[in-house]
Amino acid sequence: MTVPIKVLHVLFLCTHNSARSILAEAALNHLGRGRFKAYSAGSSPRANQEPNPLGLRALQEAGIPTDGLYSKSWQAFAAPEAPVMDLIITVCDNAAGEVCPVWPGHPATAHWGYADPSEVQGTEAQRLQAFAHTLQAIRQRLQRLVNLPSERLSPQHFQQSARDLAKEA
Repeated sequence: MTVPIKVLHVLFLCTHNSARSILAEAALNHLGRGRFKAYSAGSSPRANQEPNPLGLRALQEAGIPTDGLYSKSWQAFAAPEAPVMDLIITVCDNAAGEVCPVWPGHPATAHWGYADPSEVQGTEAQRLQAFAHTLQAIRQRLQRLVNLPSERLSPQHFQQSARDLAKEA
């Protein structure tokens, strides 16, 4: 008899939820092998905010599905009917410094800072390269996360495991 694997819910936060957090959500859902379910949100998504088209293109070119990705407020995940998160990771310095809602279940937290690829100036090819570079950095860290042994993903160790990954380049 096999014991069902607990799916770990991870929320990636950024300010506008249009670039880094979207990249992380899609990448973890792709790499997570059924052990992880990722979401993303922003502290201040703009009205009618959509994921950055270059971010979506970088994901598609990396073979990562983009179906269902959209920008949303982090308030949606603080609601009583929201899925309970096991881990919340801020991926931009602005969101890391903001006062977050009280999350149901008191999840583990970590900060994994990445430069904002949407701020890169230049040709479309140069800007797309910035998104691809950020996606690669996110993927490397997420690959290490999904490869952690089960005991490092337990509630007692999950926060420290995620924070340790932030220290790795």
